[in-house]
Amino acid sequence: MNAPTTTRSFTGIERAAVLMMLVGEDEAAAILQKLDPEEVRELGRAMFAVADVSEMDVNDVLDNFIDKAVERTAIGFNPRPKIETMMNRALGPEKAESVLSRITPPEAACAIDLLDWLEPAEIAQLIEDEHPQIAAVLIANLDPAVAGKVLETLPEAVQPQILHRVARLGPITPEAIETLKVTLSRRIGKGQASTGLRLGGSKDAAKILSSARKSTETRVMPKLAKIDRAVAKEIEEALFVFENLLEMDDKNLGILIRNIDTDTLVRALKGVDETVRGRFLGCMSARAADGIVDEMESRGPMRLAEVLESQKVIITTARQLAKDGTIMMGGGEDDYV
Repeated sequence: MNAPTTTRSFTGIERAAVLMMLVGEDEAAAILQKLDPEEVRELGRAMFAVADVSEMDVNDVLDNFIDKAVERTAIGFNPRPKIETMMNRALGPEKAESVLSRITPPEAACAIDLLDWLEPAEIAQLIEDEHPQIAAVLIANLDPAVAGKVLETLPEAVQPQILHRVARLGPITPEAIETLKVTLSRRIGKGQASTGLRLGGSKDAAKILSSARKSTETRVMPKLAKIDRAVAKEIEEALFVFENLLEMDDKNLGILIRNIDTDTLVRALKGVDETVRGRFLGCMSARAADGIVDEMESRGPMRLAEVLESQKVIITTARQLAKDGTIMMGGGEDDYV
């Protein structure tokens, strides 16, 4: 049979997969250790897909790699050993240890980061029998999209408690981190010594809840309000920001605008970019829009607090109109039965 005369068209991930098949097992393993879980999965699938590449394809990939390598001007490395050596030589072991303890980035998250390698259902199974505070710390450390799936997988009875604790998280003590590592070690191995860690807050709780199904939010928020009304309000405010109003269609946005007084609308639009402002003005009559623009131009600089307060009034009005069934608000994925 004749050898192929043209090379195959590879994607970037496929080129990387070919290179991984060419290097030694130790080198390949070292590379995989530096990748994120999703990157490992994608690269692994690509390695199976390129197992039958031709010699010409391999040469093409190597040529491309060399060209890319020549363009690079620096190679990353772990700076800690070098910095520790310099500090020890300059200051002595005791002083160096004192300085390093204050300047070294925290490693506590490393053990918790191992959760990224688990599926949401596995994480939920891991923490469902733990104290809600432990579960809250672990969930707060996850990507919000993953955390939302974990939250909705947990028993309904504990969902409000965990979300409340996420919203109220602050500095996490080294002792708590060690407890977390013991929890994780039952499934995904042991960690290293740790320092304190700060996670959570109402905004993080809102991100987690917004990543879950709409039915989860509808079920959890009333129960959370019974636990802590102030926290529930903070999360509700963080769940919906002014820019989310743009997800409404023109008809519903127009109805909302007609329920807002001119002064509030002028102050709210004073602090947004042209795109957002144009969307609002586009849902008004030409005469009304011209009036709003003239009013904004006639006013001088406005305090940010005034702008944000006016935007909050509009958001509150929108949520109330939606609750009354007057308008339909966009955003999020609704559940259907």
